[in-house]
Amino acid sequence: MKLSQRKKSEIILVKLTILFALLLIQIFCPNKVLAEEESSKEQIAQAIEEIICNRNKAIVNRDLELIESIYDKDTKYGTWAYEHEKKKMDYIHNWEEKQGVKFTSITPKVVIRSLKGTGDRYSAYLICSTEYKYVYEDSPDVVNVSRIGTHHSMQIAKKDGVWVITKEWYKDPFADALNLENIKADSIKQYILSQSFRDVSNINERRKKAIEYAEQYCGAASEEQYGFKYNKKYRDYNPQGGDCANFASQILFEGGKFRKNSSWNYDDKDATGAWLNADAFKNYMIYSGRASIIAYGNYDKVYKASYKLLPGDFVAYEKKGDITHISVVTGADSRGYSLVTCHNTDRNKAPWDLGWSDKKIKFWLVRVHY
Repeated sequence: MKLSQRKKSEIILVKLTILFALLLIQIFCPNKVLAEEESSKEQIAQAIEEIICNRNKAIVNRDLELIESIYDKDTKYGTWAYEHEKKKMDYIHNWEEKQGVKFTSITPKVVIRSLKGTGDRYSAYLICSTEYKYVYEDSPDVVNVSRIGTHHSMQIAKKDGVWVITKEWYKDPFADALNLENIKADSIKQYILSQSFRDVSNINERRKKAIEYAEQYCGAASEEQYGFKYNKKYRDYNPQGGDCANFASQILFEGGKFRKNSSWNYDDKDATGAWLNADAFKNYMIYSGRASIIAYGNYDKVYKASYKLLPGDFVAYEKKGDITHISVVTGADSRGYSLVTCHNTDRNKAPWDLGWSDKKIKFWLVRVHY
């Protein structure tokens, strides 16, 4: 049935009236509109934080059903995100069993940098600075604390009245270490539990300053007082493939007071390979005499030697013949197990052995001569 010209005119008039009314609200009540938008975004931010908190609780409790409920598995990306988180949970608990520890809490500090969307769909970019607490089986009263910082791109949607993740990407430090090979961990666990507290405070001033610098500028894994940021004096090379060697070089230069030279150098325009590239950094430090090898090999060959590491030393991670990552030692836990701080992704006083269960990964434990 065709509408008469008069009827069409009436519909147009109604639409114009509504638009005019909305315009008047925007003009005369802008604060109310903005307040409503801000309130809506605050509710979405709270929903995102609740999702992340629930996910971490589920990992601690091995509650796969709860993790599954957080994702929209009717979507391809939601399924992929869920499957990754499941592997991450398996890795974390595999490490627990090897180490002889129990995680007591995984607590996130969520900082949302941007939030867009309307209605039942939103996308967010956020930082998650996550505190991991664990205790050794035979000393449950002594709590160890590590921190891992991650940058997330997340999409959520309301499904059956509940907010769920439909897509998520973040540079996960566990992502390259989820190959859980059949490594006999009983003897490793017994050795680790036989160790005692290791006092690493009696180190020289240059090592202490190196640790202070590392803790302040480890980005999303740092304390809130530092703004979860890198040192603005230096370029962030994460978009070009990684910032770990750049940060390790900063730690040695800014904190440890190692002098720059033609081989190992950074200026406002660029950096040398030895400063920036993980493989070149490791080789330069060893062949220049500024460092020496403590141990090299798969985890089962080097874990005992790791107790020789001191704050200010470093660990290089090798995969398929290439050094893919550098972490600087910054402490030891209640059983003397070495802890590291790094960029790419950001970690602060986290256990050094990421990737221990993958036989393809080899470790260089390196003493730095301060």
